[in-house]
Amino acid sequence: MNNIQNIVRIDEYSITPKYTQLINSILAGIQSGEIKKNDLLPSINELSCTLETARSTIERAYNELKRMGLVHSVAGKGFFIVQTCFNRPAKVLLLFNKLSIHKKMIYDAFAATLGNEAVIDFYIYNNDFELFKKILHDKAGYYEKCVIIPHFNEDKEMGYDLIDSLPKKKLILMDKLADGITGNFGAVYEDFENDIFSALEHLQEHLAKYHTLKIVFPRHTYHSKMIILGFLRFCEKYNFRHHIVNCLRQEEIEKGSVYINLVEDDLVLLIEKMIEGKFRVGEEVGVISYNEIPIKKIILDGITTISTDFQLMGEKTAELVLRNSVERIAIPFKVTLRNSL
Repeated sequence: MNNIQNIVRIDEYSITPKYTQLINSILAGIQSGEIKKNDLLPSINELSCTLETARSTIERAYNELKRMGLVHSVAGKGFFIVQTCFNRPAKVLLLFNKLSIHKKMIYDAFAATLGNEAVIDFYIYNNDFELFKKILHDKAGYYEKCVIIPHFNEDKEMGYDLIDSLPKKKLILMDKLADGITGNFGAVYEDFENDIFSALEHLQEHLAKYHTLKIVFPRHTYHSKMIILGFLRFCEKYNFRHHIVNCLRQEEIEKGSVYINLVEDDLVLLIEKMIEGKFRVGEEVGVISYNEIPIKKIILDGITTISTDFQLMGEKTAELVLRNSVERIAIPFKVTLRNSL
């Protein structure tokens, strides 16, 4: 029993639910032979105390192991390992650059599609290269697949070099293809340049009443500069005046302009400026926002959005894991026209 208490671990820095981490630890112990058939597991109270976590977390993990047929409980005696043969789930390291509504949609679809076929350890590196490097150096060797959203505020090239050093058979990139990462690896990504170009073409009839297109693209952002290329290509082809706004706080809202917004914080500031200037949105000025979320159906009587299908991105990435595939899949975008244009 003491040996088992030394085997199970909970990583406080992981976003993976604690009960799932506990299950994964016990499965890993069974696979390594450190936990054997008929071994007695620590009681719920003992493990709760040892791991300094809630009894309900331990109970949930044990109940899931019982449901899998690996553990049986005997009243007054405790929980025993009764089966050590099971389908070995793939071990997946999932690295997201940040948490957001959209990332949650991706994660939920990814986890649901994998089901019991894989175990996920989930970490957030907050666009920070040093944290990303530490997680990858400490963890990557233990997983069959490393699924990475590669966005960095600084040291982007170093981040890409580190990703490029991974065995390609275990690498899957999500959300974007990163320059300099070579070899035959899986990817589920957005085609940033062509997506915005095609979206603006789709909206061309509604853009015709405006004379200037402005894209709010913060100077220090992890967003792909391919968005700018697609924006400029559209403006030049269809003869729109255009401007790249690096700092929205210094921007004076102009009649006849459409503002394309990437970041939610900037969207709030943009709306405040329009309300303060008493502009008629959809008539005097237009707004297009990246990434569809429910509240955008309501704000300004409806904000026009350009958005990736985040659920599909999660599902397709999980399918690459399950098929051990190196396919590259571009996820289609969707334009939702509302009154802000």
